[in-house]
Amino acid sequence: MKLLATSEILNLVEYERVREARRRELIDMKRPRRVQVGRHLTFVFENRETVWFQIQEMVRAERIVDEAKIAEEVEVYNSLLPGSGQLAATMLIEITEPSQIKPVLDTLLGIDTRDYVKLTVGPHVIVGDFETGHSDEERGKLSAVHFVRFALPPEARRIFASVEVALVVEHPNERARAVLSEETRRSLARDLA
Repeated sequence: MKLLATSEILNLVEYERVREARRRELIDMKRPRRVQVGRHLTFVFENRETVWFQIQEMVRAERIVDEAKIAEEVEVYNSLLPGSGQLAATMLIEITEPSQIKPVLDTLLGIDTRDYVKLTVGPHVIVGDFETGHSDEERGKLSAVHFVRFALPPEARRIFASVEVALVVEHPNERARAVLSEETRRSLARDLA
């Protein structure tokens, strides 16, 4: 997937003019790219549009106008884009009850450090490769936001749109499976093209 360029980021005034329309478009586009797995896990598959929007929102929130600082944000967020033959997702551990945040995060320790999260594409099983630095099992710390990549072999990419695709979690304290809808598969297949 082509990386975003700093020149694609709108200045604050230009962005405010189009923000509401772009936000609505992005919400519609993200709907099929958001997959709930089990009680607390949601995967949001990233692409150029989702990452562009995140950069724009960061620039807006932080009121960043310096081109060098915008370039830094673009470089950081470009790391969220899937590489060739990959799907990339933000994995959110969503806990609505404040008193349950620590207990739930404690039960999911290690979810990002082993082969607990997988994508199945027909007969192919692709183990998620998590970005490091979001957990510390020794200290009992786990972030609620993680970034994971799935590198699909050529055959899995070829059959992706025509077979069952599922996200599977096999953590000792959370076992769940979510079959991706046809609409989700179509959206993600475009990322693999």
